[in-house]
Amino acid sequence: MPIHEECALPTGPSISLRDVARHFGIALADGANLDFHLSGAAALRNATATDFAYMDHARYVEELRQTHAGACFVSERFKDQVPRGTVALLVPQPYVAFARLLAQLYPDELRPQAIHAEGEISSRATVHATASLGASVVIDPGVVIGKGARIGAGSTIAANAVIGAGVVIGENASIGPHVSITHAVVGTGVIVHPGVQIGQDGFGFAPTERGHIKVVQLGKVIIGDDVEIGANATIDRGSSRDTVIGNGTKIDNLVQIAHNVEIGRHCLIAAQAGIAGSTTIEDFVAIGGQSAIAGHLHIGRGAQLAAASGVMRDVPAGERWGGCPAKPIRTFFREQTMVKRLAARDAGPIPTFHF
Repeated sequence: MPIHEECALPTGPSISLRDVARHFGIALADGANLDFHLSGAAALRNATATDFAYMDHARYVEELRQTHAGACFVSERFKDQVPRGTVALLVPQPYVAFARLLAQLYPDELRPQAIHAEGEISSRATVHATASLGASVVIDPGVVIGKGARIGAGSTIAANAVIGAGVVIGENASIGPHVSITHAVVGTGVIVHPGVQIGQDGFGFAPTERGHIKVVQLGKVIIGDDVEIGANATIDRGSSRDTVIGNGTKIDNLVQIAHNVEIGRHCLIAAQAGIAGSTTIEDFVAIGGQSAIAGHLHIGRGAQLAAASGVMRDVPAGERWGGCPAKPIRTFFREQTMVKRLAARDAGPIPTFHF
């Protein structure tokens, strides 16, 4: 199979349309076979008659019209585009409904899987005698758990992860392979994907005429409950205070969070974003990929930053900003439109310079 082709998700237990309708409070069209079972989930273009799909954006209207899915979550806006052979599942938020159904059908796919069976501790792991492990903890080969560390019940520590001295990890956490966690307190239900580094020194140096003096970092990283941290993200320990990640926040791959940063609850931070030291980000903020946020700033509750934003000043609550330097999104788009018009108006031959 060519690597660019989309693949259907793994086949899970079947579920009837009757159960789906009951679970989501959906009124199905007359004549729908309530006893019909579907057993998989897939994208619109790949779905078969035994699959669920979803559609929630106008750019996929044509794919919706041509889908072979057995059933599809759609909003009222797109219901007339659903083909005759597909059952329309009308919901206000199709993607949310699809996600909830996936979680029900494939619960084991919600977090990284360990090598060992539940409750097993590998003989090839190194666990300090003073470390505390809760019930049903899974410890894979190559794991190192330091002095006085505490791992909550039901948590999984995958192969070659390092849990430093005194680190606390809550219950039902999943720590992926090759993760390093030091100087940290990690909450319940946290998912840490492979290669994440948490608790290393922040970038702190006092400049002098003879060079730069390293500033000792004394803080921790405090990670709330139900946080998810993507592969190869890095979160520095605080210097004079703690670095804090609030409950429910989701961090994508390759994100850098510097020392003393405070991030609120239920924020979304996309890949390759970087947040400089001592910046505060309030609850429900969304940060687009490759955005850079300068230090000592304040990003208000519910603010949204477009991808590749360069944020150099405070962003008020609820506002949408973009560009570099970042500014209110309408101002940014207006400026881009004016530049485009000026370029079109003054278009001519490119001058040649002779040196």
